[in-house]
Amino acid sequence: MDDFSLGRASFDPPGQEADAVWRHVAGLLAGERESLPGRSVSPPVDVGALRAAIEAYDFERPVAPHAAIEEVADLLREATVHTTHPRYFGLFNPTPTLMGVVGETLAAAFNPQLAAWSHAPAAAEIEAHLLRFLGGRLGYPPERVAGSFTSGGAEANMTGVLLALTRAWPDYGTEGLRALPGRPVMYASAESHLAWLKIAHATGIGRGAVRLVPTTDLRMDVPHLARRIAADRAAGDLPFLVVATAGTTAAGAIDPLHDLADLCGDLGLWLHADAAYGGAAALSDRLRPALSGIERAGSVTVDAHKWLSVPMGAGALLTTDAEGLAETFRVTTSYMPAGVPDTVDPYTSGQQWSRRFMGLKLFLSLAVAGRSGYAEQLDRDAALAGELRGRLAADGWDVVNDTPLPVVCFADPGDGTWEHHEGLAHRVVQGGRAWISPVRLDGRAALRACVISHRTTSADVAGLVRAVNDARKLTT
Repeated sequence: MDDFSLGRASFDPPGQEADAVWRHVAGLLAGERESLPGRSVSPPVDVGALRAAIEAYDFERPVAPHAAIEEVADLLREATVHTTHPRYFGLFNPTPTLMGVVGETLAAAFNPQLAAWSHAPAAAEIEAHLLRFLGGRLGYPPERVAGSFTSGGAEANMTGVLLALTRAWPDYGTEGLRALPGRPVMYASAESHLAWLKIAHATGIGRGAVRLVPTTDLRMDVPHLARRIAADRAAGDLPFLVVATAGTTAAGAIDPLHDLADLCGDLGLWLHADAAYGGAAALSDRLRPALSGIERAGSVTVDAHKWLSVPMGAGALLTTDAEGLAETFRVTTSYMPAGVPDTVDPYTSGQQWSRRFMGLKLFLSLAVAGRSGYAEQLDRDAALAGELRGRLAADGWDVVNDTPLPVVCFADPGDGTWEHHEGLAHRVVQGGRAWISPVRLDGRAALRACVISHRTTSADVAGLVRAVNDARKLTT
């Protein structure tokens, strides 16, 4: 690629030059895939050297593509926690499917603009079809499903809060919080993702409006919730929303969905289900019953870039309240194309206006693997987590969570302190053999491992157990 066109000509080089770039990238990625399992999951980073390498690009002089691509790949290789590694047992960051990567590439190359349906009919209809499919697997009537793809779970969950506020107080959208007769308050498990605090800040209800409800066995304590709602109402506050988590970040716990739906129905509150992680279980007939009751939620969040293994970012908000969603994002302006009958303009059902075609990577992944292929992988992950629990218990660790999802939390019965478990996780990560994290579960210190990569095998599970056992030996 020594004769590659630089400067402005690099925007759209001749076909032969472009083909050479793509061949180079494909070769680089193939090499990365082959070499990654033998490298550290989390290499140490020299911050100064990293910044110096990046700042060497002053953008005043064009750089040959081969050199730029290789240097950026080196930076990513040397300064990244490798979530695509088979021994990454960390947060809900997957190894993306090949078709997911292809989908991202096609979306970038065609670059459809998902604001108005008329500008991107194929993209808009592909995403609508996906939403109906996901909603149907979660128990919604597919023909009633509305929603939008989002940048991730935080945006989808924020959409759920805005929808709940709009439904509880129709004037909220126009007049804001001053239209309300008191302070709105919402409820989520103490084990839930604390994006709720940022969402409360952004919507104007304030972080103090988020009530974090204690748990029993890491699941929301429904009697305690009922008492708190009654107390808030007696104090003049305005409860409007309960969040059920289907797959907590720390322990994979699933809140009692039917009990929460019953309570919300009795008290006239909106129920939103945050299934950003656990919602993928709906694709497995074996795991799907764990989500029973989620179909009773007014809205549901699912992240495809978690357990559905597509590249970042791809969240989704699902609801059967198309009218409420349209009211939440209602806007008209002369510079947008007129609506097409029997279609929905994506900008009228979500927070974003112009946005990326986020659904294509999931569409292609599902089209090629089929639901059965996904179910096989989800079930395999759950089985590997079961194997991990068994190996840990046999070696004297306490398994401290109970979930059908592949999140395993375990503690050293010989030393229950946070400092000990944090040190164990640090030794494992620094050794490069695996990536896990320390976690507090209802105040108890533990280690957390999640089977999230489709590359993970039984041998990788055994390797993780050896790594934590070796780390424990160094502390005794």
